[in-house]
Amino acid sequence: MSVMSGTAAIRVRGLEKSFKKLSVLRGVDIEVARGSIFALLGSNGAGKTTLVKILSTLLKADAGSAEVNGFDVAGDAAGVRRSISLTGQFAAVDEILTGRENLVMVARLRHLGDAGAVADGLLRRFGLGEAGGRRVGTYSGGMRRRLDIAMSLVGEPPVIFLDEPTTGLDPEARLDVWRAVKELAAGGTTVLLTTQYLDEAEQLADRIAILHEGRILVDGTLDELRKLLPPAKVEYVEKQPTLEDVFLTLVNGGDR
Repeated sequence: MSVMSGTAAIRVRGLEKSFKKLSVLRGVDIEVARGSIFALLGSNGAGKTTLVKILSTLLKADAGSAEVNGFDVAGDAAGVRRSISLTGQFAAVDEILTGRENLVMVARLRHLGDAGAVADGLLRRFGLGEAGGRRVGTYSGGMRRRLDIAMSLVGEPPVIFLDEPTTGLDPEARLDVWRAVKELAAGGTTVLLTTQYLDEAEQLADRIAILHEGRILVDGTLDELRKLLPPAKVEYVEKQPTLEDVFLTLVNGGDR
């Protein structure tokens, strides 16, 4: 099947998945525009990771259909795999190798020419140029996650799945990852992001879908979702610094 000519990078219709008697996905419908960030928001056990595994051909659905970059997930798994990259909840990096060596290794596995140039370009793109020659075991959590995302971009896949990419990271590292994700979409990459953090979806996503007990409750922009609630009352409130303001000011020596 050829790549779709429309604007959607991901289309899911009526997707269902059960494990024995446990129904995890119960007729999921989503559509993700090319070059956008789509956040799949839900608590633990909502079915987010199961959906990502089906879209990345790691699991087979029981019913429904799904296309990624125009390729049918069930009928053309090889086409899907050529189009995507998947970053899981924990950074899949080799701590013994340097950051550059990790990237060179992936580039060679993908049979890319001039693996060193590919690695150097991604190190610069993700702010890891100076750390590229250091062993990954010396990296902070945020640096490892940025390297992990950089590794997933080797070969420039048009679609990337980020499954809870900031799990376990400190506040400053989370902001580093947020900046990296925004840069992906700015460069034309389609990002499907799963998260249980409300602020993460609010900060990053062009559209947000809330997955609960295997069903999509709502799907829309942040403004559209806000309109589902009664209008807020306007009151005068003195704005105090948030905990994030205090934290970033202190750790950055006064420069936020």
